[in-house]
Amino acid sequence: MSEEGLPEGVAPGRVSPVRLGVLGGAFNPIHMGHLIMAQDAMELFELSQVLFVPCARPPHKPATDLAPAEHRLAMIQAALEGEWRFEVSDLELQRGDISWSVDTARELRNLYPTAELVFIIGADMLPELHLWREIRTLLELCRFVTLARPGTDLTALQQADLKLEPPWPERLKQQIRMGHLVNLSSTDIRYRIAEGLSIRYLVHPAVDMYIAEHRLYRK
Repeated sequence: MSEEGLPEGVAPGRVSPVRLGVLGGAFNPIHMGHLIMAQDAMELFELSQVLFVPCARPPHKPATDLAPAEHRLAMIQAALEGEWRFEVSDLELQRGDISWSVDTARELRNLYPTAELVFIIGADMLPELHLWREIRTLLELCRFVTLARPGTDLTALQQADLKLEPPWPERLKQQIRMGHLVNLSSTDIRYRIAEGLSIRYLVHPAVDMYIAEHRLYRK
């Protein structure tokens, strides 16, 4: 806590968000797709703020070509500079080891006791939620909202596909909205950097500059 009695990273005088969006990931690196997703979620679900939470180690995929935590954090900070609606939290980086969302939700609940926590995920992650650690506890701690890309056939998604007991499948399906079509991935951006190709317009200019200055993701 700061001297003013606020959670670390919360500026004096800032009102605690009423509905706090939480966007987690490796952000390796953060790209324009992440920022557009955050903006879509903020507008579609009437969020007060979106918190970007970079993981220390992703729990469900190998940490291939994962840039050091300090670089990923710095790139997010650069991308969010001057954007009052978006904040970054290093709580998972401070915890270290594998970043479990349920632990993050518990910490955020303590930091923002009056806020509604809204976890933001993509439609591709929805059928995998049942595999997340302590998923039932996590679903009680926060509300999950899902952004699907235009062209996604949501009618093909059945409640049984989510492999969770009632009432969660129905509730999760009610929290699906269409976002913008942005075909970007950190994997492709890392590939382009390694091949000497431009990433202009794919990442924030400040992130492009940071990657070049620190020679990240090069062969």
